[in-house]
Amino acid sequence: MTLFGHDLTDSARLRPLEPWQAEEFADYVERVRPHLAPWLPWAHFIVDADSARQFLQRYADTQSQDGGRIFGIWVDGRLEGGALFRIFDVPNGVCEMGVWLSPEVQGKGLVTRAARHLADWALRVRGMHRVEWRVTPANERSIAVAKRLGMRYEGTLREVFAFNGARQDLEIWALLAGDAPGSGSGSARHGDLAER
Repeated sequence: MTLFGHDLTDSARLRPLEPWQAEEFADYVERVRPHLAPWLPWAHFIVDADSARQFLQRYADTQSQDGGRIFGIWVDGRLEGGALFRIFDVPNGVCEMGVWLSPEVQGKGLVTRAARHLADWALRVRGMHRVEWRVTPANERSIAVAKRLGMRYEGTLREVFAFNGARQDLEIWALLAGDAPGSGSGSARHGDLAER
């Protein structure tokens, strides 16, 4: 299993999003900013190729230290979304994923496939113990993905996230290595990483 490039469908591919792609990423953010802005802080400050490059360079730097990393989702060769490990804490075996997608390509299972691939890689290949998903309670589509991944709801951090002029709650969903099929201690009901 590799993260260099992974086919999500015949026309969609998940692959690393790197600083040299800053202009393409900035154009993407500009194109879908109204859709991303209610949920993602970076949709407010990535306004040109320079700010996009700085953002992507931070992930390139953390990846070089075996930390967080960022990926794009291309559909028919056009950047239409992405996924990331916002946190990738190898010593503690904990990572946190995030995802986003253009409205034009929603409803095709791309986010679920991308997140499932990343979770599977983190748990099975990298030996992480815990994959987290943090989401505002209002983001029903994101919560639905967490459920499809077999994640368990663990609780809500009340007013922990200052964003868009208000303090917001964040729900915590998680998948443990023991929840995954084939681990010997989980069940498909709680952590089916296989394609559905």
